[in-house]
Amino acid sequence: MHNSFFKRLSDRVIDASVSDNWRDAVNEWEIVDCEEDFEQSKSCICGKERLYYLFTIHNVYNDLSLFPIGSSCIKRFGRADLDEEASIQERLFRLLHATSDGERILLSAEYFSRKILKFLLDEGAFDANQYNGYDPEKDYEFLIKMFNKRDKSSITSQQQRKINAIIVCSIRPYLVNRLAGKTNIVDDN
Repeated sequence: MHNSFFKRLSDRVIDASVSDNWRDAVNEWEIVDCEEDFEQSKSCICGKERLYYLFTIHNVYNDLSLFPIGSSCIKRFGRADLDEEASIQERLFRLLHATSDGERILLSAEYFSRKILKFLLDEGAFDANQYNGYDPEKDYEFLIKMFNKRDKSSITSQQQRKINAIIVCSIRPYLVNRLAGKTNIVDDN
């Protein structure tokens, strides 16, 4: 990142922090929201223009928020937890777009990871229904088992139908609901 962008970023973050130095100030913040801007009409707090993903960060000590901040500036905080959260947020949008565009979604690294699947479980994306014995964790465990298969061609047609059903009936509705108003995708189901 160009030094003038970093200078503006660090000045804004430090000004909105309790700490008066970058090293400590970066530990006061968490990501609280993310949205897409297809028109890329907004600029980051650092001055970088044409952001696609617009993050809101919140200071846990003084209740201040900063918006918009881009993912490259999130990475400048040097915190693995923030990097992971930003990555998850961006992947959720990509997965929603793929399901909305009618793409055949494979349980592969293109859209999924173990962390994404765990995030979806923790956030309640898997429905309790008769097919999983009213235990959403069974769908999570099934998807993890299928995701971990080295040879994806060994997934049977019955297993693939179950994967598709979980994506279409549980994950997609969760994404539509979670990302409502944060993207231009509209649920047409």
